[in-house]
Amino acid sequence: MTTARARAHSTGRLPSKNGADRRSPGRARFMGVLLILMSVISAAACYLVFSWWLPSDSERYQDYRAAQACSSRAMEHGQTDCLSTWHLTVEKTVNKTSGKSSTYEATLKYRDSWRATVSFGNPGPLLERLAPGDQVTATAWRRDIVVLSKNGVRQNTSEAPRDELQMNAAIGVLAALVAVQTFVFGAVRLARPRGYEPFTWNPYGMRLLITITAVCLGVGLPAVWLGIPWWTVPAVAVPVVVCAAGLMHHRLRPRAAGGV
Repeated sequence: MTTARARAHSTGRLPSKNGADRRSPGRARFMGVLLILMSVISAAACYLVFSWWLPSDSERYQDYRAAQACSSRAMEHGQTDCLSTWHLTVEKTVNKTSGKSSTYEATLKYRDSWRATVSFGNPGPLLERLAPGDQVTATAWRRDIVVLSKNGVRQNTSEAPRDELQMNAAIGVLAALVAVQTFVFGAVRLARPRGYEPFTWNPYGMRLLITITAVCLGVGLPAVWLGIPWWTVPAVAVPVVVCAAGLMHHRLRPRAAGGV
């Protein structure tokens, strides 16, 4: 009892309820290991984006752009890599926008033997004009309806391949930067379990994660709208985040040193 009281007076604070300090090296190292495991998962996600998802979407879009109209022989053999044309009837449409959820769909039928529902990303320019009973021309590719048209007005469906690799890259860069952040925060806890400031969640970690997300989306979305190459996303986002992380660390380091 005398020893415990002496320690309490010498440190200026009382022991925790469970007899262990919240900032104990064991707890810090455990959190460090968890953060490094999270960084491995995020790095794996980044690898999948750039090694599989982005190349796959790019190849699919290029194949779609190169596709030609199906010949009668190709139709007879059931080939799907060409563009086939079908004349369908609109059975019903759904054009509903409610808050954050929106539904844009058209149910199509071919005579009385076939029926399918196609979705769209927005109501215009064709879906909002359609009514039950309208005759439309559908373009199919690889067993998916990719375009609907009527009287010269065309609209891509949600299945149409798009050249939007910039957002694929933005998600991959986001995963990569999060992997770096969690690895560094975890490694610092393993190396300095008693003094890992300012590499804490509040405020450095939270601010850095918000910055990473904002920069990746803020670069990826305009890149899609402007149609610039996807590789410009990592070329711009990574230096911006690195500079922001350095500035935040420089500002927080004196505060952390003063609190030791």
